[in-house]
Amino acid sequence: MTKLYSTITVKQVTLSNRVVIAPMCQYSARDGIFADWHFANYSKYALGRPGAIILEASAVQEIGRITHGDLGIWSDAHADAMRGIVGFIKGQGVVPGIQIGHAGRKASIQRPWHGNGALNETDAARGEEPWQVIGPSPLPAGKGWLVPKEMTLADISKVTRDFVAAAKRADDIGMEILELHAAHGYLLQQFLSPLSNERTDEYGGSRDNRMRFVLEVTEAVRAVWPDTKPLFVRISAVDGFEGGWSIEDSVVLAKALKTTGVDVIDCSSGGNAAAGATASTGYRGPGFQVPYADKIRREADIATMAVGLILDGPQAEAILQNGQADLIAIAREAIDDPFWPRHQAQAMGVDLDFAGWPEQYGWWLDRRARGLHQLAKSET
Repeated sequence: MTKLYSTITVKQVTLSNRVVIAPMCQYSARDGIFADWHFANYSKYALGRPGAIILEASAVQEIGRITHGDLGIWSDAHADAMRGIVGFIKGQGVVPGIQIGHAGRKASIQRPWHGNGALNETDAARGEEPWQVIGPSPLPAGKGWLVPKEMTLADISKVTRDFVAAAKRADDIGMEILELHAAHGYLLQQFLSPLSNERTDEYGGSRDNRMRFVLEVTEAVRAVWPDTKPLFVRISAVDGFEGGWSIEDSVVLAKALKTTGVDVIDCSSGGNAAAGATASTGYRGPGFQVPYADKIRREADIATMAVGLILDGPQAEAILQNGQADLIAIAREAIDDPFWPRHQAQAMGVDLDFAGWPEQYGWWLDRRARGLHQLAKSET
């Protein structure tokens, strides 16, 4: 038995293993609507049978999209378009989840393959015009980027209500995990970090004040998200820039989030700058964010999910066995190999005869394996 392939129950939701496919934006929606590309993308992960799949960041407001290609969940029509994939994921024995968020000052930018920067004339020629962005303070994310409108108290209240509405829609379509995006320099993290929040009212200044918006959103969402279902929050455990948010700040935040009813802290890092979603000045090697999940788990006494260059099953198993995290999130490894959970299980001796695969695949693969075994015997 391995810990990676043991079940885990959070609230009343049970995952068949500890592997979670992390949210990865596809930048392929039109007007925020879930489409064929998304169905194909998430269905292949479901066939790989992780414990859970968390759909990519879905904007709670139209102006909260990172790019013109982002998914949205700001209307019932947006949510309804996801019903089919929710059913398919569940049909494969996998738990469906969704990340909801707002890009704040990092909204209205180019898709990554168009430059990942501020929209320009070339983008406008494609019909992708910029829109007014908002943030805690009128500080652009980088040179040449849009200057955000400083949010009023009415704006803060409206965004909170839209997070709540998005959570209700996610529950209605059958999502079993909800994750709030408070990482990577997007709106909730912008309030947390002194690098992006220079407010002088109750939402700025001291750490407690900068945490206020995140805690209000989380508390409001938890009030409508069913008690039986887990609530995750993804944070950037550190900004990774001098004078920014620190791991010690994250421990304090995690303790506060736990009191609002959060079940799991998804521990990422970086991003509070113009250069990329997770840019920072820190080390980026295999498992580089695991120490954040470890420290928060131990010091805040809350379940954590480790993510970031976790490359194979033995590495993931060691993280779990060492008590550094409760769940393992993979992202680009799953793009490279959608069957990563199944392949790692085989490599670790958990499923040698393909019994855990969909029968449409397992039947063929088992016979191929037997044939190759017989061939090897005959050649010796």
